[in-house]
Amino acid sequence: MSKTHPVNALKKLGIGLAFGAATIMSMPTSALACTQVYMGKNLTADGNTYYGRSEDYGPRYLKHFGIEPSHGPGHTYSSDESSFMYTSTKTTYRYTYVRDHPSQWDNRWDAYSEAGINEKGVSCSATLSTSMNADAETADPLTNTGIGEYNYASVILGESATAREGVELLGSLIDEQGVCSNDQIIIADNNETWLFAALSGHQWIGMKLADDVASINPNIGNLNYDVDLNDPENCLHSEGIESMPKEKGFAEYTDGKFDVAATYGETIQNSGMHQWTRYVQGRNYFGNELQEGTDYEIVKDEREEARATTGALVHEMQPLFFQPGKTDWTTFEMIRSLGNRGENTPGLNANTDGAYAIGTERNTEIHVFQVRNGLDPQVATIQWEMLSRAAYSVAIPFYSALLTEVSPYFSDQTVSFDHCKETDVVYNEEPENSINYVLMDISSLCFENPDTLGISVRAYLDALQNELIEQNKEVDAAMLAETTPEGRTALANKAGKAATENTYVKCKALLQEMRAYQKAENFDQPFTPSDLNTETNGLKVSITYAKDALVTDPVTPDQPGTPEQPGTPEQPGTPEQPAKPEQPTTKPEKPGKSDTTTTVTTNKTNTKGGLPTTGDRFDGRVVAAFAIAGVAVISAGGYFLYRRNKE
Repeated sequence: MSKTHPVNALKKLGIGLAFGAATIMSMPTSALACTQVYMGKNLTADGNTYYGRSEDYGPRYLKHFGIEPSHGPGHTYSSDESSFMYTSTKTTYRYTYVRDHPSQWDNRWDAYSEAGINEKGVSCSATLSTSMNADAETADPLTNTGIGEYNYASVILGESATAREGVELLGSLIDEQGVCSNDQIIIADNNETWLFAALSGHQWIGMKLADDVASINPNIGNLNYDVDLNDPENCLHSEGIESMPKEKGFAEYTDGKFDVAATYGETIQNSGMHQWTRYVQGRNYFGNELQEGTDYEIVKDEREEARATTGALVHEMQPLFFQPGKTDWTTFEMIRSLGNRGENTPGLNANTDGAYAIGTERNTEIHVFQVRNGLDPQVATIQWEMLSRAAYSVAIPFYSALLTEVSPYFSDQTVSFDHCKETDVVYNEEPENSINYVLMDISSLCFENPDTLGISVRAYLDALQNELIEQNKEVDAAMLAETTPEGRTALANKAGKAATENTYVKCKALLQEMRAYQKAENFDQPFTPSDLNTETNGLKVSITYAKDALVTDPVTPDQPGTPEQPGTPEQPGTPEQPAKPEQPTTKPEKPGKSDTTTTVTTNKTNTKGGLPTTGDRFDGRVVAAFAIAGVAVISAGGYFLYRRNKE
């Protein structure tokens, strides 16, 4: 995800960060750091397709899960990162989103919808940032009128009834207005899953993904792939995708065939050591290991200020798609793939070797879509959503295509952003009934105390995750048996609230016990959650998600009447139930919220907030250098890299 911080302002002026192979090792981290995964249905235990992404930005950054309602014709999408604007000619579709706090975007409510499903069953994961090479940049630069990650998901989900429609619409917008950033996006429905890539200012490609391949991409735009540009059933693309680079003299061919990735993507020297670290970790996790010495080398960054001191550099460009080591990947394994810290990758273990990781402390949001191909589109896709760092978090299941209500345990965009800035989460508790902040605080304490807190907390969250997965099977059976739209919507709302409440109750109690343990300052024994059965690594007291979702009693989850929220216990004890949250207060009116009137917002310069703290969006030290110099270009090899202060 990007913001209009100083780096984006420079990008609008056409100014990039220049560096070549000689500076890769001197960079504190690569400029990019989100990770995208895909697993075709032929490779999974349940025959479902899985895809998702982790977003990196900083150790404490608030995200919000919500629902964008349908709007009447004339609804306008606009951006805070470019002057992009698009007005809908039809009634838009309702969709779920994961958005940033308005305080981070000039008090706008529509920033970066990121992940969601619309009422037609179209799902979208956005955005994996990539980069084009210097030749592509010179021939077809990014535009300040183009669409970008601020709007990708909103436009796709608001306007598209199928995944193919989403690809076609996004392509047409780039044809007309260009694009303001290089990105990859995955768009899916109940029949097809597409990978869309914005290659340069006006060139793009959409590829229908095969059912028998896996993929992991940590922001590398040149991972190679073979595609038939003359097969419109499986590939859609801009008209000049080959003719433009051929005319400009930078088209690349492999075995006589036009090579899209090599033509447009950054060179191998311009992919950073921490990007390749995550690629190696991911290939290892999925059982298609790269070999140290043969495929890659472990390298060191000796500078004192480097956050991650160990990384990898490959010898040859690697594939975007590969065959994993088995064909029975589970829901749990796909969720946990985005929390992978290289534990099984010798020399690149983030816990022991000083390496960067897929499951970094700078994760802000993780989502995995479970697509049951061929089912009714309204129930085909389950969104597994976690609003915190995957290393110490849990994903909650939602039938997002049907949702019209969100649990009040999710703090909405009116909640204070100030708790993100807390440095002592032991004594500074989060706003009441905010699962967003509860998961953030659990993660912060675990990353700060990995040996005393992290091991048992991870075991506990795994147990909770497995119960959510198992009980969702019972909920799913009821959902598939329900045939009326009204009944499905009611069940989806009830199930979403029940899953959220159960997760909140367990995690809030866990967090209180963690805080009590830290306050007691007796660290002779590692922390053990009172609700963790250490013999089975399961929960002592099971959640009641399925029971709550399927109960016919009119009293549903999130209603008053449950036990009050406990205070901080003197000693860890059995988790207690928190009080039900009050209904959120009326929030400020959002742009374009009415079905009959449309508010058109104009692009602004973002002047808020501190600079990014993670070099894997765009290193703060580099940004500071730009700010001091005004318009500074660091050159050590002649390769210019347009990039956001995103992942």
